[in-house]
Amino acid sequence: MKHIVIIATGGTIAGSGEFGKAAEYAAGRFSVEEILKSVPAIRSLASIQTIQLCNVDSNEMNQQRWIKLRDQIHEVAKNPQTDGIVVTHGTDTLEETAFFLNLTLHTDIPIVLTGSMRPATSASADGPMNLYQAVALAASDQAKGAGVLAVFSDTIYSGRDIRKTNSYKTDAFEIDHFGSLGYMRDDQVYFLNRSKRAHTLTSPFSDLKIEHFPKVNIAYWHCDGDEETLRALCQNAKGLVIAGSGSGNYSKVWQKTIHELAKDHLIVRASRVPKGIVFDSAFFDPDHDTISAFTFPAHKARILLMLAMMKTSDKEKIQNWFETL
Repeated sequence: MKHIVIIATGGTIAGSGEFGKAAEYAAGRFSVEEILKSVPAIRSLASIQTIQLCNVDSNEMNQQRWIKLRDQIHEVAKNPQTDGIVVTHGTDTLEETAFFLNLTLHTDIPIVLTGSMRPATSASADGPMNLYQAVALAASDQAKGAGVLAVFSDTIYSGRDIRKTNSYKTDAFEIDHFGSLGYMRDDQVYFLNRSKRAHTLTSPFSDLKIEHFPKVNIAYWHCDGDEETLRALCQNAKGLVIAGSGSGNYSKVWQKTIHELAKDHLIVRASRVPKGIVFDSAFFDPDHDTISAFTFPAHKARILLMLAMMKTSDKEKIQNWFETL
């Protein structure tokens, strides 16, 4: 029997509210051991060990908790008896944590994140099934070397591409234009695709010793966007990500301000549009002041830029990472 370690961080899957109701609840109230009591069949899938790393709403996840989680995963992965790791996490920021781990973990054992949209006290809570399938996937030989994965509503996602697209439904994560990696049928694993992008052991950031991050902020473009917002966000930051309209677009006033700020800051041009690709633009960035975010939304572009800045300030090299990772 495989040995799977569940590292719990809280979230809705550990949430508590009025019994039967799915709304108005507090995340991170139940321990991982209490959650497991609602999934007795999970013990038939693998030998289970649990670690309660923290118990918070995922909006309380921060850089120090990322570092702590990464260190804990590395420590657990050192044990030759560990066959896979499941991380329970709130859905609001699950995609950011998954992306960070996908770029920085130095292990090829299965790492699977999961959570829920309904608290543990609701009728038809979705957490138990998601957790059951996450353990099944982490115990599967097919998941080894596949990078950081996530399981939600019978679907397997990559840590690179997973994105929450619905704030209400239990099927909160979209397969998106890159497609899912596969599906789960109860405890059965069906991989359909594999990510060809570098991750975990092949990522240029998996060997980083991370104690803190360079500060990077995000500026959201909207009609009549104030250029002083850009200046304010750059005051105490090393980098900036622009969530522009369309394919990373903004006004001429912002273009001029970005040109000034790019002399002392690394700036990434992303898009607030959920789908598409941001390429270099001769019209919106004629002086090549920015780095194109390619397929990454602003919040993931921020993570990649922070990690890249820990390695280099060379814009061409960073641009290459955005296009190849």
